[in-house]
Amino acid sequence: MNMNSVSMTSNQSVYASTTYKSKLSKANQKAKNWIAYRESRGSYKARNGIYIGRYQLTASYLHGDFSKNNQEKTADRYVKNRYGSWVNAKKHWIYYGWY
Repeated sequence: MNMNSVSMTSNQSVYASTTYKSKLSKANQKAKNWIAYRESRGSYKARNGIYIGRYQLTASYLHGDFSKNNQEKTADRYVKNRYGSWVNAKKHWIYYGWY
């Protein structure tokens, strides 16, 4: 790739073609999709005040990178660190109305 001919914004990377793939069980993937639907109707472009994207994370969590790959990777890391699993995050969401 000729870097002189590539125009990039601050939210893009040369490595943008690398696609993040989570390694979730079927139950965790189902819970993740359930949360995404309730948070943003599944839209990576959703905005609600300070919350951004498919999983309605703050810009500080996303570090200014609102790409699909970063939203997926960051959401998985957030949920693993806070709840242990997407299934647990869904249980929390059902009880409190947020995760």
